[in-house]
Amino acid sequence: MRIASLLCDTDDTILSQNHPDDGQKFRTLLSQHRPDWDYETVSVKDDIFPQSIDDYDGYVITGGSSSVNDPDAWIAHLKDFIQRLDVKKKPVVGACFGHQAIAAALGGRVGKNTDGWGLGIAATSFARHMGWMDPAHEELALYSAHKEQVLELPEGAIVLGSIPIAQVGAYCIGQHIFTTQCHPEITPDYMNDLVGVVSEFVPPETIEKACSSMNGNAEGDKFAGWMVRFFEMPR
Repeated sequence: MRIASLLCDTDDTILSQNHPDDGQKFRTLLSQHRPDWDYETVSVKDDIFPQSIDDYDGYVITGGSSSVNDPDAWIAHLKDFIQRLDVKKKPVVGACFGHQAIAAALGGRVGKNTDGWGLGIAATSFARHMGWMDPAHEELALYSAHKEQVLELPEGAIVLGSIPIAQVGAYCIGQHIFTTQCHPEITPDYMNDLVGVVSEFVPPETIEKACSSMNGNAEGDKFAGWMVRFFEMPR
């Protein structure tokens, strides 16, 4: 199976330079479950897209430091690409920015978190499980780093889970779209460095809460198990 990570993170600071990009992070995460799959990164942030939707069996739309409401041309092109993926019912997983971009592309609405930043480890409580979410977990602790969220879902979307700062913590559309507001791919080292960087402009109480939450363990590997089963589902 060929999986493409559509790289959306435009950050070019020391933080990103000192860590693998999000495409590499997802390759590391998913290859623990399916080491024989082919994983490629497509830098959509540089306005580079697959020549054909059928070049890949499935897609991951990564997180990013931009807003899906920004007027950048590559974001508009990404939304168009998402609409085409939806029409062909290609399996797509969206994480954070990707979760929001899919919603915005298909008729939903994305806006600021009223409670400020979601940062650190957040528990996603799952009230509903689809067939690929096996074994079922009522709750998963996942890294979180976002200041926006999905406020309105596209038609036909089903909320699967919520996190304390966002009611739409995970959703699906049909059998071909599966998303999370969180970051299953993030590593502890990256999160520690990220918190240090954003501490320059995020309220101290948010940083304190994030650091406290990170005393626990994130469970991105369990979410990755759901992702590979989602991609493998017959369609």
